[in-house]
Amino acid sequence: MKLFENTLYQEDVSCTAEAKLPWEKLQDRSVLISGASGLIGSFLIDVLMYRNSRYDMRCRVYALGRDEEKAKHRFSGYQDSEWFAFIPWDINEPLVREDMGTVDYVLHLASNTHPVVYAMDPIGTITTNIIGTNHMLTFAAEHNSSRMLFASSNEIYGENRGDAEKFDEGYCGYIDCNTVRAGYPESKRCGEALCQAYIQQKKLDAVIARLTRSYGPTMQMSDTKAISQFIRKGIAGEDIVLKSAGTQYYSYTYVSDAVLGLLTVLLCGACGEAYNIADEKSDIMLKDLAAIVAKEAGRKVVFEQPDAVESAGYSRATKARLESGKLKALGWQAGYDIESGIVRTMRVLKNGNRYGNVNKDIEENT
Repeated sequence: MKLFENTLYQEDVSCTAEAKLPWEKLQDRSVLISGASGLIGSFLIDVLMYRNSRYDMRCRVYALGRDEEKAKHRFSGYQDSEWFAFIPWDINEPLVREDMGTVDYVLHLASNTHPVVYAMDPIGTITTNIIGTNHMLTFAAEHNSSRMLFASSNEIYGENRGDAEKFDEGYCGYIDCNTVRAGYPESKRCGEALCQAYIQQKKLDAVIARLTRSYGPTMQMSDTKAISQFIRKGIAGEDIVLKSAGTQYYSYTYVSDAVLGLLTVLLCGACGEAYNIADEKSDIMLKDLAAIVAKEAGRKVVFEQPDAVESAGYSRATKARLESGKLKALGWQAGYDIESGIVRTMRVLKNGNRYGNVNKDIEENT
């Protein structure tokens, strides 16, 4: 069974697409989405195409990504639609498309979010987040976009200084910039600064959505984030490997809630503002998260020491919980707490993923 044929996944897409939002802003408009094949981007595209099919929204979706073969598999159901087009492109190169005219909304979701790659390719991590973001902002400005949305990260807050239980949008914690691991959060901070620069200098309407640790059935099996590896082990019927004491206390977000947050920021947010996408019902310590996955898998949690590469890519933040009152004031509410979201993710993936066979995908990425 392919992912989009799964009943639970279809429910997630339809529930998000039926949310009370000013969808009329997307009627007869065009949307460009970078990172289209990723966890967030692929779900967002399914939601927009659902609206096109069910409500004749006639919103043209341009999906931007590097891997054309992956996109053909993931978006095979839309290949014959006049409202969908995949554009193979590396955002490290300027996006020049004279044939597209005005593109009403640009959502920049592309970024390296793999901790191991932070250590193995720190240059690529930084340049993609800065140069790629600049290219997308330039494209939005040159194509007269009504709005640009930049997907930022909870990592911009750095380490909790001990003076806040949760991070609101004005918080600024400590980051040791003289480390390899700092490349990701510092370049995301720079991306936000670039948005403000384009607002001031190019008069671009831009908003910022700060995603926390997101997960769901659209996750990549090769993802090296802890939650992704826990889920991968669980659906493979293996013990869950915890490579620390597990006392890190973080916010997490199920993919449908994250995408609903993005759409809320895009359609309802104020120009220049940043919004946290998080909910306290999904705040949890890493050891407790591992226990939820282990329980659903019928396995146990085991402890291992991380190797040097893994250790170099791990976040140094021990407590990173996000305050989401600003987004909730726009009408957003999360649909899943952490346990129900994890259980739902695993049950969808056990029945097949985007390529039709989750076990095959695991083997290919081991």
